[in-house]
Amino acid sequence: MLANYAARRAALMAQMAPGSVAIVATAPEVARNSDCDYPYRHDSYFYYLSGFAEPDSVLVLVAASATAPAKALLFCRAKHAEREIWDGFRYGPEAARTAFGFDAAFPIEELDAEVSRLLADAPAICYALGGSLDAQVKVWLRNVRQKARSGVTAPASAVDIGPLLDAMRLLKDQDEQQLMRRAAAIASAAHVRAMRATRPGLYEYALDAELLYEFRRSGAQAPAYNSIVAGGANACILHYSANNARLNDGELVLIDAGCELDGYASDITRTWPVNGRFSAPQRDLYQLVLAAQQAALDMVRPGLAQNLIHEAAVQVLAQGMLDLGLLDRHSCGSVEDVIANKSYLPFYMHGTSHWLGMDVHDVGAYRDTSAAGKPWRALEAGMVLTVEPGIYVRPSEGVPEHFWHTGIRIEDDVLVTPQGHEVLSSAPKSVAEIEQLMSQD
Repeated sequence: MLANYAARRAALMAQMAPGSVAIVATAPEVARNSDCDYPYRHDSYFYYLSGFAEPDSVLVLVAASATAPAKALLFCRAKHAEREIWDGFRYGPEAARTAFGFDAAFPIEELDAEVSRLLADAPAICYALGGSLDAQVKVWLRNVRQKARSGVTAPASAVDIGPLLDAMRLLKDQDEQQLMRRAAAIASAAHVRAMRATRPGLYEYALDAELLYEFRRSGAQAPAYNSIVAGGANACILHYSANNARLNDGELVLIDAGCELDGYASDITRTWPVNGRFSAPQRDLYQLVLAAQQAALDMVRPGLAQNLIHEAAVQVLAQGMLDLGLLDRHSCGSVEDVIANKSYLPFYMHGTSHWLGMDVHDVGAYRDTSAAGKPWRALEAGMVLTVEPGIYVRPSEGVPEHFWHTGIRIEDDVLVTPQGHEVLSSAPKSVAEIEQLMSQD
């Protein structure tokens, strides 16, 4: 992976004007309460370019010019024997330079002086405009302008580095793909573990604990996001997170949970019966969502527009809503009418797919903003995304009561390949597979 980080830095600098300076800072530590911090998680952009996971760190890249080669500089915490007794190992600049392949490394306390020097006569400064560095950039530029009498000039332009990195992160290399396969495999095993543990009378948090156990047992560092464990009517709350209700006989439970492995996320949703057997109405709705997911998966291949994934799912769901009586044919009309009028929205109100990578909702534009009309982006090999249709039925006049309080979502992680796609997640999702698994002791 070390060579990958260096290659990414080189690719970014190749897009910068000669002699320009790029600055990428990692995330700060955040206090939880009193003298306790939240578990630390690095900034994704910073880690993507460096592989360095310590806080209080900044990466500075200087693009090659006619008179000087490109260079990558790290600023990080100095070695500190006493703090390491309390907080654990830290590399320090020299060891970090050697271990992570930087051209030079400095204590973080030298950042202001060194960056002010590097910005002198640089044509542009590149960073995340409007972010946490804005105030510090003003200080650096003021320091440079104070030397104007000696002939030094400050950068004439500021370039938003975000879109450049977003485009790079959208296409995963082979090492990233392998990490995401592993993250999906761990999360899939966690869903299987939760299925096997499910029974009436448990509380949602008991299944949450099963997920966490499998994540950590298998080497994942943390959940990739707050897990959703939603029994019964709670499954109709899209971002439900309380996870403290009792699981009742005859209900479904929806679990949306993924893990983070070495900086990369998985994101999987499965829905299953608390007692191990789908009722007839539950089965009808479940089979509809499963069919919608298959139609959406069929749209995942290079060259097809990303929005076709959602459109394929909506087409199947809209037809099913009419067939099952969730929507009235007399008042709603044909499938085409349902889609045109968005009559399906009370039962399906979210998108079907999003990018996946270092962030659960990963970076990268969904439309080509440089082209006329801003068309949807065409899928390319190396992209990773989710495919996650669902249906959510709340009590409402005209809606058959046997469907009330039912929420179903089926979500998989999918890699776009040169030939089509690869589904990375593997937890059971057919009715037969789920019922068979849950019937085993």
